[in-house]
Formats: sequence, C-alpha cells, structure tokens
Amino acid sequence: MRARAILETCLYVTDLDAAERFYRDILGLTIVERQAGRHLFFRCGNQMLLLFNPDSSGVTGGTLPPHGARGEGHVAFAATPEEIDAWRTHLAASGIAIESEIDWSGRGHSIYFRDPAGNSLEFASPGIWGIAEGS
Repeated sequence: MRARAILETCLYVTDLDAAERFYRDILGLTIVERQAGRHLFFRCGNQMLLLFNPDSSGVTGGTLPPHGARGEGHVAFAATPEEIDAWRTHLAASGIAIESEIDWSGRGHSIYFRDPAGNSLEFASPGIWGIAEGS
C-alpha cells in the first residue's frame, strides 16, 4: 500500500483573526470552517489548509487527539512561472516582503514570504520536484 495524496496540511498560529485576514484577503483562500480560539480551515484547490491555535488544539480530552507545534512551519503553494510573477506583484502591493527567491537550476522558481505568525510560505513551480504543471 502507498499513500496517494496529501488531503490536508496544517500550520499553527496564535492570532486566528490576523491569519484569517491574511489567508482570505491576501492569498484568496476560501474559508470552510472557523471555530473561535481553536482553528480555521481553508480550501486550496482540492486540498485543505488547516490553521490551528496550538494553545487549544493541544488540549487533551476531546474527540480528536491533541496536536500542536511551536515555531514557524512551511507550506509551498504550486504556481506557474506567470503566476509567480503575478504573486510577486500582488504581495508587494499588499506590503508583504519577499524574503527569498530561488531559481532551481532550470526546474522552476520559488518565492518565499511570511504569514503574520511567521510561517514560511512559498509559491513554487511544481517542476522543482519533477512534477508536471497541473498535476
């Protein structure tokens, strides 16, 4: 047996209001669920991006097992070269600094920036991993 896809990815944030504004208004993701003080769930293509407050999600005694992490996490969003150019412009216009840009030896390009919680976010060409665009 082999896992076939990632369904959800999770980052941890303590300021859910700031995170909601950033992921909704800057990145354009659609919010699916919000539980005050605990989590935000966003749809991103056919996957889900979950944002949990570790102060709440790490508590034992609920239906779900406790989980949480401290410190900056990382997520990369797939983007074509044209989309990366557009994201660079959009982020700059929104006051979001590009932390780093990398050309991956002809396989693709990445731009890195931070969310309000300090998580490292990236827009990257899927070719950096040998994955075809749109796969």
